[in-house]
Amino acid sequence: MPAAGEGNLFADESFPKAAHHELQNTQLRANLRHATHSIRDKRLRVVGELPDWESLRNAGEAIKNQAMARLDERLEEFEKNFTARGGIIHWARDAAEANQIVTDLIKQTGSTEVVKVKSMATQEIGLNEHLETQGIAAFETDLAELIVQLDHDKPSHILVPAIHKNRTEVRDIFLREMPDVDPNLTNEPAKLAEASRKHLRKKFLSTKVAISGANFALADTGTLGVVESEGNGRMCLTLPETLITVMGIEKVLPSWQDIEVFMQLLPRSSTGERMNPYTSLWTGVTENDGPQNVHLVLMDNGRTRALSDRFGRSALNCIRCSACMNVCPVYERTGGHAYGSTYPGPIGAILSPLLTGIEAEENNSLPYASSLCGACFDACPVKINIPEILVHLRGEDVDSQRGKKLLPTQMDLLMKGGSWALGKGRNLDLLEKGLPLGKLAAGRDKKIKRLPGIAAGWTASRDIPAPPSKSFRDWWKSEKEGK
Repeated sequence: MPAAGEGNLFADESFPKAAHHELQNTQLRANLRHATHSIRDKRLRVVGELPDWESLRNAGEAIKNQAMARLDERLEEFEKNFTARGGIIHWARDAAEANQIVTDLIKQTGSTEVVKVKSMATQEIGLNEHLETQGIAAFETDLAELIVQLDHDKPSHILVPAIHKNRTEVRDIFLREMPDVDPNLTNEPAKLAEASRKHLRKKFLSTKVAISGANFALADTGTLGVVESEGNGRMCLTLPETLITVMGIEKVLPSWQDIEVFMQLLPRSSTGERMNPYTSLWTGVTENDGPQNVHLVLMDNGRTRALSDRFGRSALNCIRCSACMNVCPVYERTGGHAYGSTYPGPIGAILSPLLTGIEAEENNSLPYASSLCGACFDACPVKINIPEILVHLRGEDVDSQRGKKLLPTQMDLLMKGGSWALGKGRNLDLLEKGLPLGKLAAGRDKKIKRLPGIAAGWTASRDIPAPPSKSFRDWWKSEKEGK
């Protein structure tokens, strides 16, 4: 089995425990509902404009499947073309190796500050925290990432890291953490954006090193691409002398022509826009234009492990659009922090366990963080069958527990009892004879409000109506005999 992923891929506690805590935050739930529904509605409008949307989804799925099927060849082709144009590639097996490579490259420049483009890969490996231990300050330039960084918080959404904050909370963060901010700052979006621009402008003009992620890499030309909405990425990718990109190996695409498909799928699925405002492409080094010292860290960190799972490997097709999160009823109520990992929501519930292994820490609870309603699959632009993979990982979790427990759990006994009851009609008939006894557990309002053991999880949030005095089978028999 290939090596497991490291870094910020692990839940600190099981999802049920974390979710229980987050559900008590009413402001968080209000913020999430407003934001996810707004993005969801925008997405539905722009997707509805395309008569060939399902064909585009099929094309995106096919392209990613082809890329993953021949990933080794695509990576070698990309390396050849990227280095031929002056870029330098570094291979990293895990988070620790990737962090060390980036640190060494920065130290070679003599810089102690870097500006960053929004990057899930660098969050995954905990790069900012690692650089801080090395005396290097990393400044996030994406507005939402900046908000999270200033508040000493963690991102809770793939696309909108500060989705759990409202405008008033953002204003308070700026007033508290941002030097030289106008003390009369209001919560108007334009004023907040202006404050962030002033805060970052000096960093853009003075910092010599930038760090980015990449939305995709094109094997046939050796080209990297970043799409964004604010322009901060364009500043980071063009102004500094040194550019260091950290990218998971799954981002490679076969050819330049594939951009046509993903430039239609990605913006509509992520921000609900027909096209993203800024698309930056670079191929190695261009003399006298942009960074002259260009590096790419190609990172595995569990991706080869995920690729080896024939049921779960399609999770690597993810283009980080977050559409699955915006339609997920579980995410909408718990938020991203409950998942623990850098990758929250439905895609995180499958991707994190695949990268680390289902046995890793509390990650075995993530596949159960779903109602299996299927909304995530319907929304995914590359047709990742998340519910199917969730069920597969639940099976993997059950299999991994076999032989570890000396005594059967409540769930084991419950399933055994269910198997007996449903195995034969006469068994179920016998069991139903005791239904009227259930009335004893119900109060005067004819509702069962508390059940023991594992069943208490149901009555903790809902009541159960008292059972009828006669089962359907008994009623049917009496009706049939009466005729």
